[in-house]
Amino acid sequence: MLSVFSKLWPRPAATAPPTPPTGVEQVRNFYNNNTDKFMQVYGEVIQAFRTNQVTDYLDYTIQSAELRDGQRILDAGCGVGGPASYFASRLQADITGVTISDYQVAKSKEILADKTLKGTVTIRQGDYHDIDQLFGENVFDRVLFLESFGHSPDQNLLIEKAYKVLKPGGILYIKDLFRREHPNAEDGRRIDNIIAAINQAYAYNVADFTEVMKTIRRLNFILLFVKTPEIRTEEFEHLTISNDFQNLFDIGKIISWEDYVFPIDFYEVKVMKPPFDINKEKHLYFLNRPQ
Repeated sequence: MLSVFSKLWPRPAATAPPTPPTGVEQVRNFYNNNTDKFMQVYGEVIQAFRTNQVTDYLDYTIQSAELRDGQRILDAGCGVGGPASYFASRLQADITGVTISDYQVAKSKEILADKTLKGTVTIRQGDYHDIDQLFGENVFDRVLFLESFGHSPDQNLLIEKAYKVLKPGGILYIKDLFRREHPNAEDGRRIDNIIAAINQAYAYNVADFTEVMKTIRRLNFILLFVKTPEIRTEEFEHLTISNDFQNLFDIGKIISWEDYVFPIDFYEVKVMKPPFDINKEKHLYFLNRPQ
């Protein structure tokens, strides 16, 4: 006969169901399982905001992020190394990529083996929240998040780590999607639902622009610009490649457009770590930028 206590606190099952992965582990599993699918549609450059000729956008990135010969560049969340290898084909730069996916690291070795490069590219596995431990502090001229920033479950921490690894005068460049502000209550409800579906389908955490800017300002980054990428309408790919991917693999597929409200803004965010010690020279705000 069961006591009242056993009814209130039943015995646990012999084997508890496995806890689903979250955060960084979820991102690792997502790309280990889906990288080949992405490459089937996107090729080596797994980015949704792009031009019809993707190299045009990569050239634009070189200009916009001020990538130059002689720099040490970190591509944080580098995928299979497509952008990094393109940059190194154009620049005599030392480019390091880091990805959480061991499968992507292996795939990048195949891709890099067939490239002729002016610079160097090294791809390694790691959590980009640990880049200060992986590489040390004050070592990079540029830190890039090219549609990888949103995979972070702790974006404030991620910006702090980017600050640490940048040299004074170094630039942090983020190109990603940010949650749209609610224009009204009904559209806001729809935006929230669509964002939740994106996050679940892509192991993502679509960023809140206001929170990101608060962290950037708290760290005393110097804001250089925030803008929508300057791509001519006729050159823009219009996200059709993302629709193709969703339809082909049923990942994040939009079932109905009836209640759809475009939920995100694509922005470039470019900020500079002060070229002086802000703790010693608090009276300073901006010095001439390093050239």
